[in-house]
Amino acid sequence: MIGQILLRQDLDPPRPASLARQALPFALAWGGGAAFFTAFSLPWWKFILYAPQYPHGLRLEIALTGLAGDVHEIGMLNHYIGMKHLEDAATFERHFAGYGVAAVALLAVAALFWHGRRSRWLSGVPGLLLPLGFLADSAFWLYRFGHELDPHAPVRIPGFTPQLFGNGQIGQFMTFAQPAAGFWIALVGAVLFAAAGLLRSYSWDSRRASRGELAHDVR
Repeated sequence: MIGQILLRQDLDPPRPASLARQALPFALAWGGGAAFFTAFSLPWWKFILYAPQYPHGLRLEIALTGLAGDVHEIGMLNHYIGMKHLEDAATFERHFAGYGVAAVALLAVAALFWHGRRSRWLSGVPGLLLPLGFLADSAFWLYRFGHELDPHAPVRIPGFTPQLFGNGQIGQFMTFAQPAAGFWIALVGAVLFAAAGLLRSYSWDSRRASRGELAHDVR
């Protein structure tokens, strides 16, 4: 039996390809973390408002840390219909966005070290929380701001929900909304985390199968 074990060890020494396969999940996970941190400083969503008096449109970009674009002009128009200031939306989320991105990235990497196949599959779950959470939070604030209008505003319109995807209309304004670079990069990060979990799980199953074969030889 001992001879069979020694013979197997001589026939199956550690190979560079095997080491690379074990390191690949962690490389993908670090790539996912880098994608998240890159996305943090970029716009995640774009809105464009068109009207006859604004033929070139008014643009609004939403990032995890704040707003950019024609924020002042859009805020003045919102005032006439009784909508709150855009800067008042998601103040808590913007304040803690950096901590959230870091926590999600670290949790996804840490999941690769958990024991068990199912646990390592969970490394893809934290990565999805960031883009999906952003969509859910954006939809919540769009609905809230569109329905909590000041009844004493100069122009009174029924409650509405601004379109989050594609074309829409608010009063005399035509709107268009689409994801921006930050959101797409975050999705790439989520895919990298999921791929890391898949490869890590496959590597764990391969080692278990190899150990099982070795135990059979010993018997």
